[in-house]
Amino acid sequence: MTTTAGSGRTARPSRTDRTATPRLLGTTGALLVAVGALGAGALPVPHPLAGLRLLGLPARTATLSLALAWAGAALLVLAWVRIAVLVRAGGPDAPPRGALARAAVLWTLPVALAPPVFSRDVYSYLAQGATLARGLDPYALGPAPALGMDDPLVRSIPAVWRDTPSPYGPLFLGLSRGVAALAGDDLALGVLAHRALALGGIALIVLAVPALARRGGVDPRFALWCGAAHPLVLFHLVGGVHNEALMIGLMLAGLELGLRAGDRLLDPLLLAGAVLIVAAAAVKLPALVALGVLGTARARGGGPRAVVAQGAVLTAVAGAGTAVLMAVAGVGPGWLGALGVPATIDSPFSLTTDAGYVAGALGVLAGLGDHTATTVGLLRTAGVVGAVAAVAATLLAVQRGRLDPVAGVGAALAAVVVLGPAGQPWYLVWSLPALVASTALPWVRRPLLAVSVPLALVLAPTGGLFPFRGFQAALAIAAAAVVVGCALWLVRRVRVPSRRAQDRVSG
Repeated sequence: MTTTAGSGRTARPSRTDRTATPRLLGTTGALLVAVGALGAGALPVPHPLAGLRLLGLPARTATLSLALAWAGAALLVLAWVRIAVLVRAGGPDAPPRGALARAAVLWTLPVALAPPVFSRDVYSYLAQGATLARGLDPYALGPAPALGMDDPLVRSIPAVWRDTPSPYGPLFLGLSRGVAALAGDDLALGVLAHRALALGGIALIVLAVPALARRGGVDPRFALWCGAAHPLVLFHLVGGVHNEALMIGLMLAGLELGLRAGDRLLDPLLLAGAVLIVAAAAVKLPALVALGVLGTARARGGGPRAVVAQGAVLTAVAGAGTAVLMAVAGVGPGWLGALGVPATIDSPFSLTTDAGYVAGALGVLAGLGDHTATTVGLLRTAGVVGAVAAVAATLLAVQRGRLDPVAGVGAALAAVVVLGPAGQPWYLVWSLPALVASTALPWVRRPLLAVSVPLALVLAPTGGLFPFRGFQAALAIAAAAVVVGCALWLVRRVRVPSRRAQDRVSG
C-alpha cells in the first residue's frame, strides 16, 4: 500500500495493464479493415464510390485495399489471441474489465461504420424483405424471379443465391420487410438498419454471457472476450451483418431468463425465456435446441411425467409464438420447407461434404467408378443422423444432471454445426458463447476455440471469390504479410507505456 501525497489516505498500487500494446495493435487492425473495405469490401454492384475522385480511390486500387483489409484482420486476430492468453492466465496481471471493454469498443466501431465486409448476405436479406414488402412469397421465390435481374439488390447477391428462396424464419423476414419499408431504394440505409439489428443482438449476448458464466463458475471476462469479442463476431456478425447475431442474442437471453425461473410449471420467467428462444428460432431454426435443453433442465431429477409436463408447456409456447410471428410477418409455414436451401451449395466448411468428396475420389482411384454424388449424399445423411443423436444424448445428460444446461446448449449446437450438411466459419459462433460460459466439456470447447481463430481469416473481405483474377488475391496476401511483419517488428521496438508506467511518470 502507498500513501497519497498531501493526504493521509492510502492507495492500492496500480496493476500493470499488459493489454496496452495489443489493444493498440487491434485498433490499428480494425481501422485497416475499415479502410480496406472501401475498396475491397462486400460493396453493392456497381461500386457506389467508383466515380468519386477521392473516396473512389480505394475502388481503383482494389489489390491494395484487399491487402490492407487482410493485414488489418490478421493484426486484430493476433492482438485478440494475446489478450485472450492474458485473460485465461488470470492472476494479478489479468486485464481489468475496463481495458477489455475499451478494446472491444475500439475494435468494433471501425468495422461497424465500414461497408459490409467478408460476406454479401446482407443484400439477400434486403432482397427478401423487398420481396415480402411487394406482397410476394420469399419462401417460394428467390430474389431474381421476384425482383428481376436488373434490380440493384439482385445484382449485389452472389449468383448461386439469386434464385434460391429464403431459409430464414418469420421474425427475421418481418424485420427485413420493415427495413425495406424504411430504406426503400437506399442501399446504404438498408445495410445500416440491418447492422443495427445485428448490434442489438450482440448487445444481448454481452448482457447474457456474464450471467451465464457466473452460473457456470467461469470468469465473466474470459467468457465475454471469447464469446462476444471473438474475431468471428467482429468480422462476420458485425462486419458481415449476419443474422446469427440476433439469433444468438435472443437465444442466450432467453436461456438465462428461463434458468432463473422458480419451480412453478408456468413461472413467468420461464415463459418469458421460452418466448425469447422461440423468437431466436424464428430468425434461424437451430436456436430451438436451447428450448429443448431448457425443458430438460427444468425436469432434472424428475421422472417421465416431469419431462412430459415441461415439454407440453414449452411446445405450446413454441407453437403459439411461431403462429403469432407468422401472422405478424404475413408469411405461411413455407420457411420450414426452405430450411435445406443452404445445403444446396457444397461448402468446403462442411466436414461431411468434404468427407464425401474424399471418399468419392478414393473410389475413383481404386477403379470403382465415380460415385462422388452418392458418397456425399450418404455421408451428409449420416451426419444429420449423428447430429440428432448427439442432441438427444445432450438432452438426456442435462435431464439426468450430468451436464449443466449452458454447456448443453453449446454442445448440442456444436454437433449441429460440425455434423450438418451446410457449413460456414461463423457458424461456430452458434455454440462458442455458451461453451466458454461453462467449465464442462473442455474436450469440445478447446478444439473449437483453437479452430475458430484461423477460420476468422479464411474468407476474402470481398465476400466472394476471384474468378479470372486469382493473382489479385495472391498479391494481396503477400502484401498483407509484409504489412503484418512490419507492424510486429515495430511493436517489438516501441512499447506502449502501461498504466503502471504512466502512473510512475505522473507521480
